[in-house]
Amino acid sequence: MKGEVALFIPCLVDQFLPEIGMAVVKVLSRLGVNFRYDQRQTCCGQPLINGGYIEGAKKVAKHFISIFEGSDYVVAPSGSCIHTVKDHYPTLFEEDPDWHARAVELSGKVFEFTQFLVSILDVKDVGARFNARACLHEACAVLRGLGIKDAPKTLLEEVGGLELVPMNDSDVCCGFGGEFSVDFPMISEAIVKDKAENFKNSGADVLVLAEPGCLLNIRGYMTRNRIPGQVRHIAEILAQE
Repeated sequence: MKGEVALFIPCLVDQFLPEIGMAVVKVLSRLGVNFRYDQRQTCCGQPLINGGYIEGAKKVAKHFISIFEGSDYVVAPSGSCIHTVKDHYPTLFEEDPDWHARAVELSGKVFEFTQFLVSILDVKDVGARFNARACLHEACAVLRGLGIKDAPKTLLEEVGGLELVPMNDSDVCCGFGGEFSVDFPMISEAIVKDKAENFKNSGADVLVLAEPGCLLNIRGYMTRNRIPGQVRHIAEILAQE
């Protein structure tokens, strides 16, 4: 691969799950990828867009575009953030030709972490080893927002010592949905309860996913209800040796 990768570390990772960012760095370093982290980066604006604060979202989006548009690739361990930049930024600036063109150009450079490994680097085996039985939660933003279905499974199937087992309704929402979990807490909890039960019934030790928001939601429910098992981001699994 020619070019440099700019890492975008989402808010939830930066504030609550720094181990995910560290895992991404470890995997990319192992693969010999040239990358950088620009400390000027902030939120991608997803919460503002979802909440309808469009002018505020435009301001954040312009900052993001200005920082990352000169990069060859932009990679993040969050499907929802990449979906925001790739699909929502151009819409934000439909009435502003200059910024619209810049948003469209950037949209072709942004990649979710597993997508980048498989589709751009053409890597399946990252040299990871993790002894466990695992099942995969297919997050909405990754699966439906970006259309990424095979990449996470492809990578997990090559992890030494890992047995990937099926889980009922693996492609069903976990109930987070950003503001949805705040506005409709009872519905959200009912949905995540089903997800936790499906994980428990799978017989797996670890629930693996590629979306930080889903991780916090599912792990939080399992911790509060004393349901055994780990919930880990796929980058953490791929970083193991």
